[in-house]
Amino acid sequence: MTRPVGLRREIGEQPEVAARLLAEGRADVERLVATLRERGRPSFVLVAARGTSDHAATYAKYALGHVARLPVALAAPSLLTRYGAGPQLRDGLVLGISQSGRSPDVVAVVADARRQGQVTAALTNDPASPLAAAADHVLPLRAGEEASVAATKTYGAELLAVAMLAAALAEGDEHREQLELVPEAIRRALELEDDAVSAAGSHRSMQEAVILGRGFNLATALEWALKLKELAYVRAQGYSTADFQHGPAASLAPGGHLLAVSTGGPLDDELTGVLDEMASSRRAHVLRLAGDADAAADGVLRFPRMLPEWLSPLAAMVPMQLFCYHLARAKGLDFESPRGLRKVTLTH
Repeated sequence: MTRPVGLRREIGEQPEVAARLLAEGRADVERLVATLRERGRPSFVLVAARGTSDHAATYAKYALGHVARLPVALAAPSLLTRYGAGPQLRDGLVLGISQSGRSPDVVAVVADARRQGQVTAALTNDPASPLAAAADHVLPLRAGEEASVAATKTYGAELLAVAMLAAALAEGDEHREQLELVPEAIRRALELEDDAVSAAGSHRSMQEAVILGRGFNLATALEWALKLKELAYVRAQGYSTADFQHGPAASLAPGGHLLAVSTGGPLDDELTGVLDEMASSRRAHVLRLAGDADAAADGVLRFPRMLPEWLSPLAAMVPMQLFCYHLARAKGLDFESPRGLRKVTLTH
């Protein structure tokens, strides 16, 4: 029997979480940006994260790179924690992203950067956590308690916090104004839940899957794969559409499940070509998470296309989460307590 922890409730709380973070979190972001301006523009951003938060870090590569024009790298924590040879840093911003703020390896990267005199910040849902204590600046996610093992509303809050930072670093009003559309976009995405129910029923037999995305929504593809593994026990692998064509395409079995994130941006033609080829040559069972569909259609999981592409992961994440939730339900699985998992995982 599934225990009533509240995964679906937490998915549904995301419009309110986004509105609260926008209203209450801007001052935290501005304080961090003010520190950066005092020291001069950072030459790079280094992000330490694990699990779902690692996908928020992947989004940061694109959001901070596109909006703030900053190069972003993902940290390799074991260089510091296992090999004792962390990188020498200069003129950088180091972000630790962790829902719990308790993963020792993420904490270690931020603490080491602070010792080296770098500006450090913690994006965490627990402002009293070890990660928060290790950083110069704390950007609380303000998501409220997240009881379910699978992170949903904290992931959305991480994406939004990253987007807020990117907009503040870019200066000007355009990107800040676009952020105000996020809560309503999430709310409208929740209203399309029937699509997720239908798609989950159609893909109930799914045991393996490939998920494709690129650009800002590479993060969505990677997170979709993780949620399928966590909740529905699907052997899922997320790829950049470009990387998929460099070898992994051979692994898609005839009749396999091929999922993809489509945003109507400049990368869509390439994605459509790959999907058409796989549907033709492999008879792939295709499901497209799309922001360019006005009406429900077979093989399409919709999200509202009311955000600019750089913010589209905040709308796309909702039907993705709902699909995984309903797929787990259709399979009769305990989505509140996935086997072998716990809410907080401590890695070193």
